[in-house]
Amino acid sequence: MPVSDFQVVLGLEVHAQLLTKSKLFCGCSTEFGGEPNAHTCPVCLGMPGVLPALNRKVLELAVKTGLALGCDVEEKSVWARKNYFYPDLPKGYQISQYELPICVGGGVDITVGEGEAAVEKRVRLTRIHMEEDAGKNVHDVGGGSGVDLNRATVPLLEIVSEPDLRSVDEAIEYLKVLRAVLVALDVNDGNLEEGSFRCDANVSVMRHGARELGTRCEIKNMNSFRFLRQAIDFEVRRQVELIESGGKVEQETRLFDPAKGETRPMRSKEEAHDYRYFPEPDLPPVRVDAALVEEVRRTLPELPRARARRYQQELHLSAFDAGLLVSDRAIADFFDATLASYGGGPEAAKKVANWMNGEVARLANDTGLPPARWQLTPAQLAEILRLVDAGTIGGPGAKQVLDAVFRTGADPARVVEEKGLAQVSDEAAIEAIVDRVLAANPGEVEKHRSGKKNLTGFFVGQVMKETKGKGNPAVVNALLRKKLV
Repeated sequence: MPVSDFQVVLGLEVHAQLLTKSKLFCGCSTEFGGEPNAHTCPVCLGMPGVLPALNRKVLELAVKTGLALGCDVEEKSVWARKNYFYPDLPKGYQISQYELPICVGGGVDITVGEGEAAVEKRVRLTRIHMEEDAGKNVHDVGGGSGVDLNRATVPLLEIVSEPDLRSVDEAIEYLKVLRAVLVALDVNDGNLEEGSFRCDANVSVMRHGARELGTRCEIKNMNSFRFLRQAIDFEVRRQVELIESGGKVEQETRLFDPAKGETRPMRSKEEAHDYRYFPEPDLPPVRVDAALVEEVRRTLPELPRARARRYQQELHLSAFDAGLLVSDRAIADFFDATLASYGGGPEAAKKVANWMNGEVARLANDTGLPPARWQLTPAQLAEILRLVDAGTIGGPGAKQVLDAVFRTGADPARVVEEKGLAQVSDEAAIEAIVDRVLAANPGEVEKHRSGKKNLTGFFVGQVMKETKGKGNPAVVNALLRKKLV
């Protein structure tokens, strides 16, 4: 029986590293990188006799996230010790939250499908809780291993969804929407490569029409949308094949091997009692009063989906264009600043969006640079668009100018001058070239006049070739229409 005869059921546990300068229970830096074990102290290292002290900023960011995602922020939450033994966990336990987390309920709204087939779906959240990160095991090529505890005690939010996702496409859309929200809140930097936004995927299958969920397997530490897709696809096939061969899916934790494109067993899945949770004796319960909740609520920014709706309603952008812009708050901010500098209404907004989602996005992908590191400014992009509007440069020239400005920050007008990209708009000069082209191609002229109007593009191309791409297309087309009657 094929995979299509089964329903995929997914739930995700997202681990988001919080944007604090210091760790959860001490003053050590959370900066990524650095020499191994350079950002550590007795608290990070789990030395006997040390006492953790809660970083208030972590609490504020947890409350902020809960409010943005529609959760109930609990007046009282409790720290718990999650006991397990692993080389990168120096204390032999992780300080987390269990029975009484900081936030419960809430959800993430996603759009499933495109165009007229698109439907809205709410993915429910079970809980959000605060916890400390573990360290990192480092294995070198020579076979040696070490433990880097720079990441130990870095503050995390674990955001746990209900098993509401029914395909890998839904799972990836959920992660993208959640990531955009956290970045917009200044809670998380959304960096999958550095592992500051990663997830564990709980995967199960059940036959279509069944009511009881299948046995789930957890795939740990996924920090790539592409690898997540591969891992879930493989795991679904593995479970279906196992069931169809008369076997039984065993609950376990698995790891994804990108080189082989497959998941493999890591350990049998622990239940809560295996971790021997008990209240953390060195930390008092977390108390959140109404004043703090309201203080944090006042700092909530416009969230991505609300911003996208505003772009569609006020600027008449398509859902696709608006969605691309709001996927990263810095991109949306750049768009807003460019439009403010360029001026105009929906027509101008569409033009700016086209350049942002087209050529600017291409350059960002080619260079791998986030908006904060672009040499291009919103005012410069607006100036390039004005140069196009004025006929000073054409589309191809504008792309060359944008490329140079994006990489160097040079003044657009100076780039036009230095590279000789100014468009030829002198009608007399272009008319002479048009006449030469028509005279050199009498057969094509006759065919055009006989009804083969698609040859217009041929003549435009020949004229542009003569002008080395600098001829004003509007002038060229106007003269050709006049002379080809």
